Amino acid sequence: MHVIQLIINGILLGGIYAVLGVGMTMIFGIVKLTNLAHGEFVILGAYGSTLLAQALGVDPILTLIVTVPCMFLIGMGLQTGLINRVMLKGSEPALLVTFGLSIILQDAMLLLFTADARHAGAAYSSTILKIGGINIALLDIILLVISLVTILILTMFLNKTYMGRSIRATSDDTQAASLMGVSVRKTYAIAMGIALATAAVAGLCIGLKWTFYASSGGSYLLIAFGVVVIGGMGSIPGTLVAGLVFGLAQVIGGANYGLLVSYILLIIMLAVRPQGLFSK
Repeated sequence: MHVIQLIINGILLGGIYAVLGVGMTMIFGIVKLTNLAHGEFVILGAYGSTLLAQALGVDPILTLIVTVPCMFLIGMGLQTGLINRVMLKGSEPALLVTFGLSIILQDAMLLLFTADARHAGAAYSSTILKIGGINIALLDIILLVISLVTILILTMFLNKTYMGRSIRATSDDTQAASLMGVSVRKTYAIAMGIALATAAVAGLCIGLKWTFYASSGGSYLLIAFGVVVIGGMGSIPGTLVAGLVFGLAQVIGGANYGLLVSYILLIIMLAVRPQGLFSK
């Protein structure tokens, strides 16, 4: 029974890690850019959901109606007005720009929201369900559902819509997509907008699950990077599987050695299969 409890806890935790990494893997797969500011955008989404829920007195999940479109527009604006211009000079300057954005965002959040810990509490946060001798937190089930629905919607968008096919074509061959009439710059902007929209969802999950600070982005960036590497750069299904694997490894390691076990798994993956489980 203890083993079953560990597996369930690992899967529930892995759902959060999957949605945490899906925006990063999407940008890498399409724009060919490692967004070093991804962790800070996740924390920005957490602040947005937490402060809106407290100000309006609503469930934090309902704040996604506001935070997701806002983060989408921020992503499109950054890609159009800044990153697209820098990418003309190569991938290295664009990487440095995202690093600069991470520093600016962290300092800005520290200035605006102070260094105090924040948490997006909900009425069901402490509710525990007992099923056959196994304890499952209702909040964890809700967060897993949110993560799976987000990844499902993103997958359907990429596979079923014209813009999704344009994004996939640009990811496969930028020059060929451009010759077929696809605006590569516009596609990059939409991809960045979607990545930041998923970061808003990940921020909600983190704000509901744990306390966070303005400086917490770096730790979540490392987790997202580990999930992306294990799953395969640019693979959304791989990110889901890797998130579950990463979560299971952390739960098996326990409170003291969970992250250590997860990062050892990452090192082993880099040594054995550096392209990831589901590489493109």
